Amino acid sequence: MKENSLLTRTIAAATKDSRTTTDSGQVLETLPDGTRQRATKTITDERGSLFEVWNAAWKFDELPMEHVYVTTLRPGVVKGWGLHQSHEDRYLIIRGVLQVVLYDVRPESSTCGKVIKLTLSENDRRLVTIPMNVWHADHNIGSEEVFLLNMPTRIYNYADPDKFRLPIDTPLIPHVFGAAAKGW
Repeated sequence: MKENSLLTRTIAAATKDSRTTTDSGQVLETLPDGTRQRATKTITDERGSLFEVWNAAWKFDELPMEHVYVTTLRPGVVKGWGLHQSHEDRYLIIRGVLQVVLYDVRPESSTCGKVIKLTLSENDRRLVTIPMNVWHADHNIGSEEVFLLNMPTRIYNYADPDKFRLPIDTPLIPHVFGAAAKGW
C-alpha cells in the first residue's frame, strides 16, 4: 500500500471506535460517581403493558419520594445544561428516545471532568439518578416527542429554585450537540 495513499491519510486522521458492549451484548457504560440505575421490566399481554416506576422494596435509594412530574421534549430539542446543589433527579423515560448528557464537575469524584452520555428509550427503560453537582442536559434524539418522568429527591422550591443553568453551547462543557439541536 502506498505510504501516502488516500486510505492511509484518512485512517491516520480517523478515531477508532471504543468497545461499547460485551461479547454477549451487554452495554458497557461508565457512570458518574454516585449515579445509580435499575432496569425496569415491561410486562406485556394481549391487553397492553405495564412497567413499574418505583417500588420501596427495591431499596434503590433511601432518599425521599417528594415530587413527581412528567416533562416532554420535542424532536431535536435540548433541555439543559442544568445543575442542582441540594437534590438529585430520578429519571424514567415513558416514551421516545432521549440522550442524557452528564458532565461531572465534582472535584472529589473519580469521574470529574468526564462527559458521559446515556441513551434512554421506551425499549430499554431504566430508573437513573443524577447526583447533585453534575451538569446534565436532555436531548431528544428521536423522531417523536419524549415523555420523561422525574421524581426528584426534594419538593420544588418555587421561591428559591435549586437550578443553575448554562447555555447548551457553553464553552465550559466539552460537548457539542450539533447545529440542528435547539433549546436552552
